[in-house]
Amino acid sequence: MIGSTSLRRSVSCVCRGLLLSAALAVAVCADEPTRETPESARTRIRELRTEIARADDAYFKAAAPTMTDAAYDALRRELAECERRWPAEAAAVPAIPALGDDRSEGFAKAAHRVPMLGLSKTYAMAELRDWFTQIAGQLGAASPLMVVEPKIDGVAVSVVYENGKLVRAITRGDGREGDDITENVRAIRSCPATLRTIAAGGAPSPLPDLVELRGEIYLPRSEFARLNRERVAAGEEPWAHPRNVAAGTIKSHDPRLASARGLAVVFYGWGAWEPEASAPGSQQAFHAQAQAWGLPCLGRVWTADSAEALCARVEELGRERDVFSASLDGAVVKLDSVAGRAVVGDAEGAPRWAIAYKYAPSRAATVLRRVVVQVGRTGVLTPVAEFDPVELGGSTMTRATLHNRAYATRLRLCAGDRVTLERAGEVIPSIVAVEHGGGGEAFAFPSKCPSCGAPVEAGGAVARCTNRAACPAQIAGRIEHFCGKNGVAISGVGEALAGALVETARVRSVDALYRLREADWMALPGVGRTTAVALLAEVERSKRAELWRFIAGLSIPQVGPATAKLLARHYGSLPALAAATQETLPPALGESAGRAVLAFFASAENRAVVDGLLAAGVAPTPFASGSGRLDGKIFAISGRLPTLSREAVTRLIESEGGMVRGMVTAETDYVVIGRDAGIKLARARELQVPVIDEAALRRMLEETAGVE
Repeated sequence: MIGSTSLRRSVSCVCRGLLLSAALAVAVCADEPTRETPESARTRIRELRTEIARADDAYFKAAAPTMTDAAYDALRRELAECERRWPAEAAAVPAIPALGDDRSEGFAKAAHRVPMLGLSKTYAMAELRDWFTQIAGQLGAASPLMVVEPKIDGVAVSVVYENGKLVRAITRGDGREGDDITENVRAIRSCPATLRTIAAGGAPSPLPDLVELRGEIYLPRSEFARLNRERVAAGEEPWAHPRNVAAGTIKSHDPRLASARGLAVVFYGWGAWEPEASAPGSQQAFHAQAQAWGLPCLGRVWTADSAEALCARVEELGRERDVFSASLDGAVVKLDSVAGRAVVGDAEGAPRWAIAYKYAPSRAATVLRRVVVQVGRTGVLTPVAEFDPVELGGSTMTRATLHNRAYATRLRLCAGDRVTLERAGEVIPSIVAVEHGGGGEAFAFPSKCPSCGAPVEAGGAVARCTNRAACPAQIAGRIEHFCGKNGVAISGVGEALAGALVETARVRSVDALYRLREADWMALPGVGRTTAVALLAEVERSKRAELWRFIAGLSIPQVGPATAKLLARHYGSLPALAAATQETLPPALGESAGRAVLAFFASAENRAVVDGLLAAGVAPTPFASGSGRLDGKIFAISGRLPTLSREAVTRLIESEGGMVRGMVTAETDYVVIGRDAGIKLARARELQVPVIDEAALRRMLEETAGVE
């Protein structure tokens, strides 16, 4: 192990085995040598191995981690120290792998030519300095050159190219053998099927007979935000962390998901390289070669030749990590020289010549006031913690989702408990530790809907109210969504007005909105004649809204704006969609979403809503897919445009058949830039992707408009 700092066992009442913080990690065996016995050491080793094995299964196989990285690493360190002090007792307890194992059923297995190792980790700058000094001593060099790289929070992958052709992609697995995920990786737009033989500057870029490229599959921040917006719009619970989405997607048996969810890959190293004599002699040489081949790379790396410079570079990367398109959880430091790496060698499960420095996540502590259960428009019950206001990551927080029934129940929260919040992956705040002190009754998930009292149906971690037709919370949620920006956009109907419409029994389904009269609106709290007239006009205008808006507004499970547009293009009308069959579903629609659409319209109640809309005079405008002027073109947007919002330019591009992605890859056709364009502009220049401004985009549309 690198470093010798020990962590003492806390006696705080914490959600042990769920989400532990590094500050609440358990003790190293060496802390209390006088109280240890062979029996107690054996017991502790067994406990640690059991807990680590469970955490490995949750992280690598289920893509649903049950503890923080810091807590997991603390357990690993304690285990290593116990095994060092008590080798005989360790040998008497069933061993666990040095690495987690992500292999799962349903995938063919493939071996790595060179083992795919993990990384030793540290959270302390002092340990990072000690590591540098240790490497320098082994090499007999005062200033060995180190390369500092951003540590992408994703899923490790090995992609094999033979004579420049992608032939296989393998997960890390147990380090020696992984799952064959070739078809899923081929669907990732940023992963080239063929390596370039001519570099961007025109110089030849020779190809080896075979190379194992080591990289990370991840979900860009922008894609994560897009997917969560669509999930919320479709009535689904938002995902908590982009890494979990990437891990689940890459193990899907439907390769289309990898593309649809916007997965990306980045390469940072290699395993086998044949012939070996042609392999790079340094990490910097590898990055140059990878760029010449047209591979997606880390973009920027740092170098340092002293402990002080190394710490400064790692801190600099930490300050700049928000500009990266991927979520970063640390920095990886590697010895630049390949010859030097051979001298330093490998330890079990990790090279000695590299180390990961993990950044401390943003954390804050506050007092829990209560846990409430919200009922969404699709019936999903979501527990939410409400607490005293606290600053976290530059924002004031008063609420945090508890995700689902299982998560909230295991926390055993009571009003008055002191809770520690963390921005998981710098994305969504969540409760990572609890100090019980409220003294009240622990939160228990309701067996009946808090809105209507109907039975709650639990399927796995998710719980739903079974009363879709009459649950006031579900109806109000559907009304609000239908009138919102992802629906037909009836201005003025928000949460309060939607709730009042349901509470006064004026609206039980969205088609009833079109039967309301002026007196109905004026009977609602705060609505006078002027407002009522304006609302009537908004409702009347919405009768001609685009077809996809009506489809998205119906609250069909798993159907957000993007899927609604696909269905609108395919079916062309509400009656045609309502009559959908398995045979008529669009090929691009996922299997799960297809089942959801068919189940929705199998309900007589839902078909009656469509009939009610048509009877009320609704005549949706066919989806404005334009002339297809940008068909198949992929765009990225960076910076603030002069006249168009990001949403507006996205709509404009999509209406003409183009696609907008959150990152710039070799597959990107154009990058539209405005003021304060950031890393996407630099990436476009690196990949020689054409860069245009808003005016050029408009000219492009005008010029193609005259082409028949």
